[in-house]
Amino acid sequence: MRQDAILTVRVARIDEETPVVKRFTLVPVGTDRLPPFSAGAHITTFVDFDGRVFERNYSLIGDPAMRNVYQIAIRRSDSSQGGSAGWHDRVRVGDIVRISPPKNHFPLSQRARHHVFLAAGIGITPFLSMMADLRAKNGSFELHYAARSRSYCAFRAFIQARYPESRFYFSEDGTRLTPNVLGGAKVGTHVYLCGPASFIQEFSQHAEELGFPKSNIHVEQFTAPTPENPRPFVVSLCKSGRDVVVAEHETLLVALLRAGVRVRYACRAGGCGTCEIGIVEGAVDHRDFYLTDEEKASNRSIIACVSRAAGDRLVLDL
Repeated sequence: MRQDAILTVRVARIDEETPVVKRFTLVPVGTDRLPPFSAGAHITTFVDFDGRVFERNYSLIGDPAMRNVYQIAIRRSDSSQGGSAGWHDRVRVGDIVRISPPKNHFPLSQRARHHVFLAAGIGITPFLSMMADLRAKNGSFELHYAARSRSYCAFRAFIQARYPESRFYFSEDGTRLTPNVLGGAKVGTHVYLCGPASFIQEFSQHAEELGFPKSNIHVEQFTAPTPENPRPFVVSLCKSGRDVVVAEHETLLVALLRAGVRVRYACRAGGCGTCEIGIVEGAVDHRDFYLTDEEKASNRSIIACVSRAAGDRLVLDL
């Protein structure tokens, strides 16, 4: 990201939404206005902990009509490598934070007659701005929100007060959000999914089986799917003649960046397509949610942040 595109904000408030989720209110520094954002947008934060800059994406959860404040909600990850744990344990009110301008890889469809939002856990965050936007425009929508318990259900009181028609599902009560909620959907309905990879896979597959066009199914996930038994592999860069080794514990994107190769990227979760790279030779183990089945079958490109080689070597158009 260009340095002149980075914004400076101050942490104005921190609220504990659940035992593992905190809401951070960010205000501009040196101005009273922030760049506008559309429903479903996110920002990238750049926070320095002990000399290491942690770069993380978080959905903007406020009303898109507000220009003087951004709000993000961060769940402390059980396997945090410093990002979410740092935000929870070390960020304080008054701290200065660098962020990117808003970006949106998960926008509301302008063609949809009705929107069905399916959230699991912290996957609720992008839907907060979407519901605010639709309510202001008298749009048609419904929310189904699964959490492990009431106490771990972020923004439950707010949602119940403002959107009382929303439905909640709590594991502690034995209630489970199932794909059956998609049955009987009207023509023109669009489905939006945000949560763990397994949740997205189950519900998107069921939506397709019910006859939803793929263009009517929208997904957002915050973490890349974890491959089973990943193996190291080598990528050859055909334009420079270099070889780069991708270790079993790292992604192709990370390996290329480590080697000094310039690659555009954004979400790091296989959903936006920014890090798509052309394939000259070799088979790909596709793990993204961006390429169509036809594009994956053609084996002409790879989404570097999540997908890997199916064999020992790939030749990239780099």
